[in-house]
Amino acid sequence: AALTASATRPASPLTRQLGRIVRVVAVLAAATGLALGLLGIALGLDGTQAFLFGVGVAVALVPEGLLPTVTLSLARGARLMAGQHALVRRLDAVETLGATTFVCTDKTGTVTQNRMAVVDVVTESGRVRVVGEGYAPTARFDGPEGSLELVRRLVTVAAGCVTTGRVVEDAAGAWHAEGDPLEAAVDCLALRCGGQRPVVDPRARRRPFSPDRMISSAVVGDEVRVLGAPEQVFGRCTEVPPLLVRELENLTGEGRRVLAVARRTWQPADGEESLERGLEALGLLAVEDPPREGVREALAECRRAHLRVAMLTGDHPRTAAAVGHEVGLLGPGGLVVSGPELPAGDAELGALLDRADGVVVARVTPEDKLRIARALRARGHVVAMTGDGVNDAPALREADVGVAMGAGGSDVAREAADLVLLDDHFGTIVGAVRLGRATFRNVRRFLTYHLSDNVAELAPFAAWALTGGQLPLVLGVLQVLALDIGTDMLPALALGAEPPSERIMQDRSDHRILRPRVLLRAFGLLGATEAVAAMTAAVLVLVAGGWRWGEVPSPGLLALASGSAFAAISLGQMANAFACRSEQRPAWRLPVRANPLLLVAVAAEGVMLALFLGVPALSELLGGAWPPATGWLVAVVGAALLLLADGAAKHLLRRHVVAPTGPRPTGAAGPTLGRSDEGEPPWTR
Repeated sequence: AALTASATRPASPLTRQLGRIVRVVAVLAAATGLALGLLGIALGLDGTQAFLFGVGVAVALVPEGLLPTVTLSLARGARLMAGQHALVRRLDAVETLGATTFVCTDKTGTVTQNRMAVVDVVTESGRVRVVGEGYAPTARFDGPEGSLELVRRLVTVAAGCVTTGRVVEDAAGAWHAEGDPLEAAVDCLALRCGGQRPVVDPRARRRPFSPDRMISSAVVGDEVRVLGAPEQVFGRCTEVPPLLVRELENLTGEGRRVLAVARRTWQPADGEESLERGLEALGLLAVEDPPREGVREALAECRRAHLRVAMLTGDHPRTAAAVGHEVGLLGPGGLVVSGPELPAGDAELGALLDRADGVVVARVTPEDKLRIARALRARGHVVAMTGDGVNDAPALREADVGVAMGAGGSDVAREAADLVLLDDHFGTIVGAVRLGRATFRNVRRFLTYHLSDNVAELAPFAAWALTGGQLPLVLGVLQVLALDIGTDMLPALALGAEPPSERIMQDRSDHRILRPRVLLRAFGLLGATEAVAAMTAAVLVLVAGGWRWGEVPSPGLLALASGSAFAAISLGQMANAFACRSEQRPAWRLPVRANPLLLVAVAAEGVMLALFLGVPALSELLGGAWPPATGWLVAVVGAALLLLADGAAKHLLRRHVVAPTGPRPTGAAGPTLGRSDEGEPPWTR
């Protein structure tokens, strides 16, 4: 509880970036609106007109549809993740998963099946093989002659320490585990040895298992029974047979989870501090927990996706290392380290664990997991931490994304987590990361779309101010709102549903929403093209209607020009929606049917444009009118030019990119040579 209270959940990368965007846009909009409002007063506007003009400028600069679009895009990502057995408890965790660079995973139940069974028993007579099916209470014991009685004695002692796990038979006659799977495996072995479960005395004195002690004990009658990690149990024994030491190395090397069993005679005069001292070592229980199907493939995808993975487990180092090699976690340069061997300093700890060939940390404690999360975050990693027990809650809160087990985890872990795996499978985390990356890409797509629109909406206000009022203001505040919230919202939402590329997991672009390239493309190309088309359409309609520079046009002519500018921006945004589907490929090289929602959204935008300009009540309210043929022609040509300009810019970028001659940057966020999900050379980012 104290560790959990000390852990602080960090803000997600998306939250931090959106916060910066909101602050920048707010300051820019307020300052520009105030400056141009004062300029309007200087040009002869009265206070009310200047105020409304300043408000119009501020409204034109604020992407009103951005935050609702982000929220709905994240909600869609959360729904898709739920369909893949990953339940999101905090909405911005969807995007944080896409930014994840380091995954710290449990072994038991996540990498392995958490279906434990005792497959070997080692006594002073040697190793006995236990051959059985599932949790059925029948099995064959293969070992030295006369060893079964020693096995029964050992299992009786071990079962005396079991309180939270057991095997039960259901109505269909099938046996399954309840409670702690490790204790259930011991309980199953007890049934297989004697045919009935040993009676556990509820009055027995007990010391429960804890991550610090790694043993549990019980006083049954005049006997102290101890079960736990071999190094902890053997350290309390008066003598350990060499056979047990040799077999411990053999079993852990085979990837078995090993428990040691010991006993002693209890005298009432013995002190409490000597309860677990002076023990007699009886033997070992080797537990098998096979890896889950698909984990090896998921870990291979993590390598391709530049995701670094560490397995944190309470098991013996040799056991954990064997499992790590079996599932493909540990590469040639992989690291196996025990919790007590971890460096004391967070900087040294982060440097030790930050490697691409996999890390296994054995005999880990809750304090270790908390330190690991902090150390990796301090090195710039976005950390996903898995956990299932009460003791995992601090690390789950400290990590950028806490991932709890839904099938076998505790309520405390689920409450502390941001994501709950309904199937407890490591591969589900990788699938969630894939959806998170796709969601982030979509956020950047519709942000570019929104910002382009704001440039075009600001252009009429800027033109009016820069010409000293010689050029009429051809766009009003309500028209800006109609564009932002009316026509633009649905295409932006459709861009949030753009399907991910097949190479999305191989991409390693920086996880910034507002990259310089995004701003240059939105403001300098797409938005500028829309602005030129809108102002050209308005000016041509004015000139065709007899307007001359510096004159005040008639209300009817101004309404026609305003409607033409409105139509040019709206049609430009329709074309822009297709252009924003990719940062590298032109719109005509993207399969149209890949995102059917975009077709529906653009069609709906066309209907709304017709309603805003064609329904008299709406056109009078907004301040525009149905454009003449000249206005429509310029609007259509402007939309086509936007697609051509966007395609030409992408073509030039691909032709003029040259690979760097220096060494590749290194570090947690450094680029990796290769191709991105859309074919972009990574050094262009």
